[in-house]
Amino acid sequence: MFESLSDKLQDIIAKTSGQKELTQENIQDALREIRRALLEADVNLRVVKAFISNIKDKAEGTDVLRGVNPSQQLVKIVHDELIELLGKESSPLNFQGTPALIMMLGLQGSGKTTSSAKLAVKLKNEGKNPLLVACDVYRPAAITQLKTLGGQIGVNVYAEENSKDVQSIIQNAISYSKENGNNILILDTAGRLQIDTEMMAELLLIDRIFHPAEKLLVIDSMTGQEAVNVAENFDAQLGITGLVLTKLDGDSRGGAALSIVYCTGKPIKLTGTGEKLNALEDFYPQRMADRILGMGDIVSLVERAQEVFDEKTAREMEKKMAKAEFSFNDFLKMQSQMKMFGSMDQLLGMIPGLKMSKDDRQMISHEGEKQFKRIEVFIQSMTPEEREHPELMNSSRKKRISQGCGIPLHDINIFINQFEQMRKMMKGMSDLKNNMSKLTGKLGAGAGGKLSMHQMMKNMRRFK
Repeated sequence: MFESLSDKLQDIIAKTSGQKELTQENIQDALREIRRALLEADVNLRVVKAFISNIKDKAEGTDVLRGVNPSQQLVKIVHDELIELLGKESSPLNFQGTPALIMMLGLQGSGKTTSSAKLAVKLKNEGKNPLLVACDVYRPAAITQLKTLGGQIGVNVYAEENSKDVQSIIQNAISYSKENGNNILILDTAGRLQIDTEMMAELLLIDRIFHPAEKLLVIDSMTGQEAVNVAENFDAQLGITGLVLTKLDGDSRGGAALSIVYCTGKPIKLTGTGEKLNALEDFYPQRMADRILGMGDIVSLVERAQEVFDEKTAREMEKKMAKAEFSFNDFLKMQSQMKMFGSMDQLLGMIPGLKMSKDDRQMISHEGEKQFKRIEVFIQSMTPEEREHPELMNSSRKKRISQGCGIPLHDINIFINQFEQMRKMMKGMSDLKNNMSKLTGKLGAGAGGKLSMHQMMKNMRRFK
């Protein structure tokens, strides 16, 4: 996301690094380039004008300029303005009501039904008990789609397939939720190919009768300027409470995300960052500004790791590594968890200080995923016994596997050698960790386990 804009902004800022100070001349040059980069990213003209004006006002302030490197100063100014543009602070979902009602709005094809299911996954993982309610009684197979998604994620779906009375469906769903302990209802309302009077009338009635805690407009970020028009129309008639941007991972320009908050005054609450049903994230303006300016996003990286990696499995893996019992099956498990983490391209973009172009990231991602796929085919060509016991791999077994999976014997030998080296290295690191624990335990004896640096150094001399 934002790759094109991010690369250009970083290039513009880099050009100022050789300047001794920000002058009228180089400020104008930088602003001209930033304006061009924003327009090419399909950012709304009103937004571009306001953004450039604010940067100019701050960059020309004499107090800001003193003793600061021009490149760093420009980064700070642009960074602050991006945060402002994206909504200043994150805006959490409102769960008022028993049950709380979240009304999903949007045009047909914006990803509203899939986003409803993704939101249900997110809320379920947060310990809530959501219920999906099929309120789209017009689109063929809409109810079937929602039921299929609900089955995949293990969330109940309330639907009345023979009814066209949306108000009655919602009222019955509320009664159902109270009987079954559901504390949040996600209303998947009907969309149209374009905004029309009939559609808005139905949505207005739902809003006035049931007073949903959230009215979330689902927007396809790939639509660019049209996304702003749709959001302004929905907000004018319904008073939306927030936005959900889908397909943000496929939008290299980012014009919709940078324009929509400024033009509507409503926050982006959630973003869709992939096709998988767990790929819905809270939106944080500062983190997004960090990514755009190539500063990485280590907080999101850690949060994603906590969601993906199972602590119990990680401890079991650690025990196996300590005994050099790490198997090919364990490698496949680790690889499966890495896939849930997201694409390698996305992960590289989150690492702070990693100066790498979009093309380089994509090349590394493509090659890495291709290699992982080959390894997966190779391991699946083994017998269950071979997968669990790597030490069984001899020349005849390798030849058989090579013929079975179509991977050259030379490549198989390289991987197995690397795998063995990795096992030894893991055991070595575990041994080092254990030895350090024993050492610190001895050093801490007699000090109640609490040592000052002075005491630690004094005790360490005894071991020389």
